[in-house]
Amino acid sequence: MERIWLRNYPPGVPAEIDPDAYPSVAAVLDEAFGRYGPHAAFANLGGTLSYAEVDERSRSFAAHLQARGARPGDRLAIMMPNLLQYPVVLFGALRAGLTVVNVNPLYTARELHHQLVDSGAQTLVVLENQAHVASRALEGTQVRDVIVTAVGDLLPTARRVLTNFVVRRVRRLVPPYRFPRAMALHEALRTPPERFVPERIGPQDPCLLQYTGGTTGTSKGAVLTQRNLVANIIQVRTWFTDVLIPRREIIVTALPLYHIFSLSVNCLSFLTLGGTNLLITNPRDLDGFVRELGRWPFTTFMGVNTLFAALLRHRRFPRLDFSHLKLTVGGGMAVQEAVARQWEAVTGCPILEGYGLTETSPVVTINPPHLRRFTGSIGLPIPSTEVDIRDETGRSLGLATAGELCVRGPQVMAGYWRQPEETRAVLSQDGWLRTGDIARIDAQGFVYIVDRKKDMILVSGFNVYPNEVEEVLVMHPTVAEAACIGEPDPRTGEAVHAFVVLRPGQRVDAETLIAHCREHLTAYKVPKRITFRDELPKTPVGKILRRALREGAFAQVRSGAGTPPAATS
Repeated sequence: MERIWLRNYPPGVPAEIDPDAYPSVAAVLDEAFGRYGPHAAFANLGGTLSYAEVDERSRSFAAHLQARGARPGDRLAIMMPNLLQYPVVLFGALRAGLTVVNVNPLYTARELHHQLVDSGAQTLVVLENQAHVASRALEGTQVRDVIVTAVGDLLPTARRVLTNFVVRRVRRLVPPYRFPRAMALHEALRTPPERFVPERIGPQDPCLLQYTGGTTGTSKGAVLTQRNLVANIIQVRTWFTDVLIPRREIIVTALPLYHIFSLSVNCLSFLTLGGTNLLITNPRDLDGFVRELGRWPFTTFMGVNTLFAALLRHRRFPRLDFSHLKLTVGGGMAVQEAVARQWEAVTGCPILEGYGLTETSPVVTINPPHLRRFTGSIGLPIPSTEVDIRDETGRSLGLATAGELCVRGPQVMAGYWRQPEETRAVLSQDGWLRTGDIARIDAQGFVYIVDRKKDMILVSGFNVYPNEVEEVLVMHPTVAEAACIGEPDPRTGEAVHAFVVLRPGQRVDAETLIAHCREHLTAYKVPKRITFRDELPKTPVGKILRRALREGAFAQVRSGAGTPPAATS
């Protein structure tokens, strides 16, 4: 497809970037640390780390890993929310040449076990609040070193003592746990930073194993190389070259750093600008979140639709000072027009939508920052990025016709970890990635998403894959079959609606099955509604037709029959 989008590029943004400008993410870090040393890099819970402090502590952690025998290419898993420790551990691992495996800290033992086994992680860094889960997940894995950290570990002394006391003793947020061998992070950080020996890291070396369901729903790790991440860092930085000023930006980082959007855009891209990342540990605590926003003259806000909507509902949010806010970017899920209009009315700053995938490190398209209105488009392909709209045979469809969005660029993953067949299913030999999303491109080069992957459910910007939820449901002894679809939810965008067929002679209520799911699934994956059926619609070969369930469930609502009950038998 002709790159018609170039004519609408922001002023000064080139058509191409050089993805080989740095050999590795570690080289990007070294440059940022040297350039912005005394400037604040990360702020969280009343503590702040400068670029120089992050540099020193991440070198200490890298030296510790080397002393423990870690070698380039080894996998290190990080299981914690947004805390000052996260970038220190992340950067230390990357500087030592390790491949980082990001883990959702809300995972159950079953989910964590799968990720540790599949990735072959040898080291796990975990927040003590989740250590009890990790302790039940290690059997059968290759993890040999466990490093535990407390919430306040990198805060100033008085605040650290108070924070950890409140977390452990007052709120009792640290259940008992036991590891055969474990080390405290603060002990690991006592390793002298000068003992760190820089590793030779190449552009094609793996940087992240970022787990995703891909386009088929099977959990797998996208291998993002050093070059992939370097390319996307430069692409994002270049896109906003006339908007963001080095050393002047304060970005609100409420999205979790274990998510590729927040890690790549907020953490890494803004690091190259000398920006300050305001880390929000628990954005669900809206009172605390809004109170923290009131303390900072933030300039940039990255979020998802559900986060924007939740803040807008908070009574104190409109009273904040938005005079410094100049850039708001929405991703992860579609931004609703009503939310975008209200956000602009309250803050004076429009939401620019973007689009990306775990498999693309993640950014593919962003709206130009000079656009001052909400369009419903996901924007233009960023520099060095090609997009095409294709049919099922791979034929290019051209403009204004809906088809599968395909992407090629230096940010596209190397493939899925140890899954060559899954890789071949989505990634062609000439580098085109099939996204599984249905889109169209207008005459100006703006891309619009028409539909998403047909079976994926998007809850608050997080992918929920029906196969996983169904597998957990049929683990219950009363369940014979299960199928899950997404249904509209005013708070989370979509929620999981499960259809269940019971074994002959068995009886169970919806509440029991939901409680069962909570034991094995992260909260956003747990079905909000369960409907009991005598049978499920299937193809002649026995494959469950989720499409028929979606059409049947939604037809009920459209016809005026009302919302189906939580459970029917």
